[in-house]
Amino acid sequence: MSESVPPFRYTAALANDIEKRWQDYWAVNGTFRAPNPVGPLSDPSHPRSGAPKQFVLDMFPYPSGAGLHVGHPLGFIGTDVFARFQRMAGFNVLHTMGFDAYGLPAEQYAVQTGTHPRTTTEQNIARYKEQLRMLGLGHDDRRSVATIDVEFYRWTQWIFLQIFNSWFDPSVGKARPIAELEAQFESGERATPDGRAWSELTGVERRAVVNEFRLAYISEAPVNWCPGLGTVLANEEVTADGLSDRGNFPVFKRNLKQWMMRITAYSDRLIADLDSLDWPEPIKLMQRNWIGRSTGAHISFATPGEPIRVFTTRPDTIFGATYIVLAPEHELVDALVPAAWPEGTKDIWTAAAETPAGAVSAYRAFAGSKSDVERQVETKEKTGVFTGAYATNPVNGAQIPIFIADYVLAGYGTGAIMAVPGQDERDWAFAEAFDLPIIRTVEPTPDFAGKAFTGDGPAINSGMLDGLGIAEAKAAIIEWLEANGHGQGAVTYRLRDWLFSRQRYWGEPFPIVYSADGAAIALPESMLPLELPEVDDFSPKTFAPDDANSSPETPLSRAREWVEVTLDLGDGPKPYTRETNTMPQWAGSCWYQLRYTDPTNTEAFVDPANEAYWVGPRPGQEAGGVDLYVGGAEHAVLHLLYARFWHKVLFDLGHVSGIEPYYRLFNQGMIQAYAFTDDRKVYVPAAEVVEEPLGVFTYNGEKVNREYGKIGKSLKNAVTPDEMCEQYGADTFRVYEMSMGPLEVSRPWDTRAVVGAQRFLQRAWRVVVDEETGASRVVDEPADEATRRLLHKTIAGVREDLAELRFNTAIAKLIELTNGLTRLSSTPREVAEALTLMVAPFAPHIAEELWGVLGHQGTLAYVDFPVADPALLVESTVTYPVQINGKVRGRIEVAADTAEESVRAAALDAVATYLPVGSDPRKVIVVPGRMVSIVI
Repeated sequence: MSESVPPFRYTAALANDIEKRWQDYWAVNGTFRAPNPVGPLSDPSHPRSGAPKQFVLDMFPYPSGAGLHVGHPLGFIGTDVFARFQRMAGFNVLHTMGFDAYGLPAEQYAVQTGTHPRTTTEQNIARYKEQLRMLGLGHDDRRSVATIDVEFYRWTQWIFLQIFNSWFDPSVGKARPIAELEAQFESGERATPDGRAWSELTGVERRAVVNEFRLAYISEAPVNWCPGLGTVLANEEVTADGLSDRGNFPVFKRNLKQWMMRITAYSDRLIADLDSLDWPEPIKLMQRNWIGRSTGAHISFATPGEPIRVFTTRPDTIFGATYIVLAPEHELVDALVPAAWPEGTKDIWTAAAETPAGAVSAYRAFAGSKSDVERQVETKEKTGVFTGAYATNPVNGAQIPIFIADYVLAGYGTGAIMAVPGQDERDWAFAEAFDLPIIRTVEPTPDFAGKAFTGDGPAINSGMLDGLGIAEAKAAIIEWLEANGHGQGAVTYRLRDWLFSRQRYWGEPFPIVYSADGAAIALPESMLPLELPEVDDFSPKTFAPDDANSSPETPLSRAREWVEVTLDLGDGPKPYTRETNTMPQWAGSCWYQLRYTDPTNTEAFVDPANEAYWVGPRPGQEAGGVDLYVGGAEHAVLHLLYARFWHKVLFDLGHVSGIEPYYRLFNQGMIQAYAFTDDRKVYVPAAEVVEEPLGVFTYNGEKVNREYGKIGKSLKNAVTPDEMCEQYGADTFRVYEMSMGPLEVSRPWDTRAVVGAQRFLQRAWRVVVDEETGASRVVDEPADEATRRLLHKTIAGVREDLAELRFNTAIAKLIELTNGLTRLSSTPREVAEALTLMVAPFAPHIAEELWGVLGHQGTLAYVDFPVADPALLVESTVTYPVQINGKVRGRIEVAADTAEESVRAAALDAVATYLPVGSDPRKVIVVPGRMVSIVI
């Protein structure tokens, strides 16, 4: 006979009813709307108007068609818990959610189905918003933006124009308006490249000079061209197999005209300003490594034609340079290649080609089929081919062969290296493969028995440098190179300028037109926003997924009425052609947090007063930025680097008050899950797999294999928040996700374990509500001393844990408190109210309901979070375990202020039966407040 459920038990059905009612209440009353200092969103009557602020930010999500699975909300719930706590702690909290809504998935779906990407994206956004509301997230709904909103990308275009109309002045280390550069040329303060007066240059010539300085510029550069997608891809969008991560199409290297951003000008600032940020050290290290600042020298190696210029961090090893390697795409290769192989060319150098030109052509085709990632894998077999040309080593006159090899990239450094196999493992491997000389230039340690020696030691086989240490040898050779005109000391960076063009439809249009002479001209701000035109065909005109020589033709280029326009840009109506590339998805996510602070502003991208309040520098620090930024570590480099660059340009131009966009960064872990495959390696529904004895798993009676990793629809192991909320309630789901482990650690999903979180909330419910009658169990009587001490110990611990994002340990403390309250026949009000307020950040719906049961009106969102009484945190008694030779033999309980001698005497009395008769212990050690250790 089944046990009957009390009529007022906290069940999933009751939870769903409570949650729907409170979500409606919050929406109707605008509970989580944060007031701005000025403008339409200011509200002097708001309970937190004028209070200290907290800007809590989630990384911009992309609204995929699949919606959320249980892994996605981990960070969203975490920021909501923190934001709710800070709101109750007296802060004005800005917490909202927008959408990084441009992207290739929607466009690819449009290509396949003809559905406009806006239609698909807006449907996906609506689905996400439903799910986020279902989870009870306390977002300010007025501040939500999407990058596809015309009013949003109007300001994205405006920021692009600020960058386009700026240059980086190395003398002051910051961006300045292009107008100031032009004034320098006009006044003669700065000389033109050819020495002519500024007034003597034509308009076309002036624009060409200025364009060399702009922070946004057009360049012909080697790019990842993917004909199958009809677009150029960033390096991070190409797999290690040389395929597009979306669709698995081949990717080829091509030289194409592209928009670039001069992020490299900010390399030193991007490194230095990391020290001002509260970020995880591994993330800072990844940024520093990506920027890759190196000190060394540029060295010129003479050839029959143009000299080859290399950069090396080890110029002291130049005497050991026995060959040169160029990137296959290097601009000097074609000019260097002779008609025939020179006398003495080794067969292994020629790849069996009859001529150098044939060898180079074949190798270029081979290298062009590989991604940059593939080309730089250290463990891969070393490949290359001799160009047929030699260079002269400037320090000894040696003629050294020039090779091309795929492990050297045109986009990094100078696209050329001097190879010193004696001191570099990769060069050693190449030298062994191609029978090239190896000369050591650093003396190995006596016990060294390897190949290339990369450690410290005195210079050898290096003429004037012999006997010098590495630092002294570097200084000496740089001085010699500079004195003899063969090179100069230099600082270089691994970071390349940012490729900012995409050959797509679904992206922000560039606010750029081209005049009849081909000059790129910025649209005036009065012509913004420049909206995307409607098109009938979203696909590339020629869909040739395997043709490396195909050329990009963007969908926008076919909208001729939009592309070819007559405009008056201040000098009368003239014909112009619009830019037909679009901006990359990164553009909107570089500045979205600024728009959150002032989303209704039609006169500026943000009002200075609102910007300074929400993201300006705090007292004592200059960085500024969002108070807490939570997101995955997969964005450790590119998004964060790009956003920091844009913010610094805006700072230099006076548009923002701080130098950094995100002050505190926190990377949440992942929720992972088991997936199962049958003997065909086909995934089967994880929810229908049965666990048999001895760790065997079956599906429909057949044994299946278990694997652990990502959650996904294709793996058939996805569990949606919708399912969890229906079965247990959103509060239970929230508590479970926050209690699974530290927020920064990845953890396994286990649906069966969710019931533990439900039981905790059921106990918390019973603390306040009688399950049989629905009446309150709360009494207006003081709590006993033990209960009060437990309560205030919990308050102190939970406050500290919430401030430091230790949500799992905070929940553990709340569970301990509720367990301690189950012994009471009724609950004192002081305990019930404090417990309800502490539960609120984690389980806001049930907390709001209990607050009403306790006799309060309205929401508890702005009720002060409990504060512990310090006097009640001091223990009145202390229990000491008493050890004899390391083994616990008894325990004593004494007053907390008992003198050490009295503790020692009480301990000896408690374990007297274990002590030798007639002899004293060798030692009696009292560790205050913890233990007594007796040695016999």
